[in-house]
Amino acid sequence: MDSAIAVQPVTRSRFVPPPPPRPRERAATLSACVPCPQVDRCGALGLDATPAAMVERVAATRVHVRKGAVLFRVGDRSSALYAIRLGSFKTQLVTDDGREQVSGYHMAGDVIGSDGIGGNAHDCEAVALEDAEVCVLPFERVEALAREDVAFQRNLHRVLAGEIARERGVMVMLGSMRAEQRLASFLIDLAVRYHARGYSGSEFVLRMTREEIGSHLGLTLETVSRLFSRFRDSGWIDVRGRLVKLVDRAALRRIILAG
Repeated sequence: MDSAIAVQPVTRSRFVPPPPPRPRERAATLSACVPCPQVDRCGALGLDATPAAMVERVAATRVHVRKGAVLFRVGDRSSALYAIRLGSFKTQLVTDDGREQVSGYHMAGDVIGSDGIGGNAHDCEAVALEDAEVCVLPFERVEALAREDVAFQRNLHRVLAGEIARERGVMVMLGSMRAEQRLASFLIDLAVRYHARGYSGSEFVLRMTREEIGSHLGLTLETVSRLFSRFRDSGWIDVRGRLVKLVDRAALRRIILAG
């Protein structure tokens, strides 16, 4: 595997598989992984239950990705999973007419790149929402360890199944929920995910813009802004720029459960 992964700023150009080669800014990487001080708390592939030595056997390199840079794009060859160590990413699809649809938000402890497991190329792109760092987990190393260690294999299956369930949940949300239910569900989901990582489950920073949230939820920017204002005026949340505090989680859950 290359010692560095190429990155490039996000563009609005239409992706025609495969896109013609063009200059890319290269991300700074380590030539090999060094012992990670956070390895025992890493959520990637359920590695919190795996000895640190196993983590080091799977990870090939650590890649630093600057805010706004692309880790992988549509059509890129798929050869690894990426465990987010620091920062956050959005994954997005690009339609034939060049429009971008945000398909997921991923934070530290998540694994991205599973879209390329079934084929030889990625069908979405991953963009850093802030300066980030990922551990590269080559498929061949992951598969070899999964054959050797049953617990690791189960954790791998759990992570991949969780990704499928999350994507299915987004489809259900877009197909059956009203606008206010979608936003309430998005905020509650973020709170649960942050809490599971040891952070505050009631106050956090939104790394995606209002427009990106709207793209993810199938809503216009105007609708997202209006709903944030409504939730704030109702006393359910407190919003200061991108800092959001969930003041009344019960009210948000009632919105989600409303018929």
